[in-house]
Amino acid sequence: MTPGFWMPALTNILKARGLEDWVALVFIVPPLCAVISPLIGGALADQRVAADRLFAWTSLIGSVALLAAFGTLHAGWNPWWFVALLGCYSLVSGPAWGLLTTIALTNLSEGERKFPLVRLGATLGWMLAGVTTSYVLKADTSPTAGYASAATRMTVGMLAFFLPHTPPLGKGSSWQSRLGLDAFSLMKHRDHCVFFVVTAIYSIPLTAFYMYAPELLKVLGDQRSTATMTLAQITEVAAMLLVGSVMMKFRVKTVLLWSLGLSVVRFGMSGYAGASGMIGWHIAGIMLHGMCYTFYFITAQVFLDRRVDPGMRGQAQGLLSLVTSGLGPLVGAVVCGWVRRHYVTADGHGWLDFWSILAGIIAVCFVVFAVFYRGREAGDPGTQRA
Repeated sequence: MTPGFWMPALTNILKARGLEDWVALVFIVPPLCAVISPLIGGALADQRVAADRLFAWTSLIGSVALLAAFGTLHAGWNPWWFVALLGCYSLVSGPAWGLLTTIALTNLSEGERKFPLVRLGATLGWMLAGVTTSYVLKADTSPTAGYASAATRMTVGMLAFFLPHTPPLGKGSSWQSRLGLDAFSLMKHRDHCVFFVVTAIYSIPLTAFYMYAPELLKVLGDQRSTATMTLAQITEVAAMLLVGSVMMKFRVKTVLLWSLGLSVVRFGMSGYAGASGMIGWHIAGIMLHGMCYTFYFITAQVFLDRRVDPGMRGQAQGLLSLVTSGLGPLVGAVVCGWVRRHYVTADGHGWLDFWSILAGIIAVCFVVFAVFYRGREAGDPGTQRA
């Protein structure tokens, strides 16, 4: 729930305060901080601190930073205060998703089948947060959305002390190990390298979903854009129920290529909506986004857990978080911001070009993955065809 309150609304919150020129910078800060902390958090969970305790304490500290960030925005302080405090929150919270994945997959039997059902909780939480922001708090353009997120995050931190105990299983004595840099050794494997590179590039256009999909909704006449964005989570729910059985029947390569191909279509639908003024196409694209996201990233998380040594699980998930929450969105905030400035006009034209360029980037990902990823065939060593 915690990002679902404020992330889809953030662009409109900033614009309501005359800070539209700050949107790209603000969206750069969280991924910039997430470049630093996920690997360190993963290394701590692998080598020194129980993953459940690390998640609990970082959640509590992060909630305080998030509350302060939106407090400065509400008070009308210099925007740099908001940027700095949001950066602190992002730095502390960067390892969160990787830690939760490690905790879940370490304690679950039959992770391919059961993990998507556990991960469904995040989807339902995001949906509930979006609906609450729009229809209960009426905070689509208000820092109140951030306050609700901070309160929820603090609750998460307290509940996390009841998570299954997940002690570290690895050892590391060098400074590289302590910083989580051993995770980069995974890149020596051809398929791992292709997977991480494609995932990083794929994450670049996905940044536009959070930055500019709500703006296009508003341009097309939707005044409850935060709630509308939760339609992506409705399809996520359906995908979560299906992805486990899909992973058991098809190769990882097949599932990931489906996701990439459908993502090209999804961005094309939003482009057509911008050109035609027909909001239904954009809403349909938002719904398709949920399915694409789930089939790609849930498959990726389970794939990594099964392909790496148990003592490297935290760092592998940390590297995935670095790519999907750090490097990719960091570049994405810059690229999507540049494309938005150069192609979308003040009177709301140019959205077709905007989304088409991003669809082209995903199409490149599809081709690279199809050509260079080899994978494991049935009968090869390992528990899962890749």
